[in-house]
Amino acid sequence: MHVSPRRLLPFLILMLAPLVAAPAYARKHDTGFLDRTITVQGTTYKYQVFVPDDWNSHQKWPVILFLHGAGERGDDGLLETDVGIGPAIRNGRSRIPAIVVMPQCPKNLWWLHPPMQDLAIATLDAAIKEFDGDTQRTYLTGLSMGGYGCWRLAENNPGRFAALIVICGGIRPPAAALKAYPDLVKLTPPDDPKSYSEAAAKVGNVPVWIFHGAADDIVPVTESQRMFAAMKPVSSDPHYTEYPGVGHQSWVKAYDDPKLFPWLFSKSLATNPK
Repeated sequence: MHVSPRRLLPFLILMLAPLVAAPAYARKHDTGFLDRTITVQGTTYKYQVFVPDDWNSHQKWPVILFLHGAGERGDDGLLETDVGIGPAIRNGRSRIPAIVVMPQCPKNLWWLHPPMQDLAIATLDAAIKEFDGDTQRTYLTGLSMGGYGCWRLAENNPGRFAALIVICGGIRPPAAALKAYPDLVKLTPPDDPKSYSEAAAKVGNVPVWIFHGAADDIVPVTESQRMFAAMKPVSSDPHYTEYPGVGHQSWVKAYDDPKLFPWLFSKSLATNPK
């Protein structure tokens, strides 16, 4: 009995359809920059999580918590991807094979404020749970206002992070910030060497790489210099890079450093010196 190819075609399509659709079906999670929301103390915040293209649930993934600068504050859940680690990811995804968590601070607040510290940790915990994050390889980085947030978050959560990357940050906000946000004054330690040594003691022996532009006219380079001096006797692996002639945007060169992310991903709570 002869059956024409035209009559067989519908049956062939039905048989092949599952094979064609299988790869798409197998991708249970989206990848790339993903929108997320979280409610902390009754307020809902939008934020972003970057998930590597080859993500799968069969392994534990390193996690980076990124705190943005003052210019990226808002409530759209997007601006925080435009400066710092977001562009670094877009310029070379393979360099950062990690879950990257990017919360967003509202315009009227700083990362130093306790509710924002809670927000940062809440988004980190949510991403670790959703994307099989490795709690032994959880890292913290931030720039400018986010650099200040990094130091405070590390102080408040000793032993939580396997390594820190702090860019043009410090522990005493610039005079302009203190004037614009008077409530920061009560969160700012005295201008005394002891303040830096006490902060370093709270951070503990975590590996740290500090970056700053020597010509920074927003955050004084002395903030990073003094924190590095305080961390040197405390950190198990302290690094400091100061860029001559570079202004406030030192994060561009910092995140582009070819040694940075290999150094970061080599650190683990399981293997770091105690």
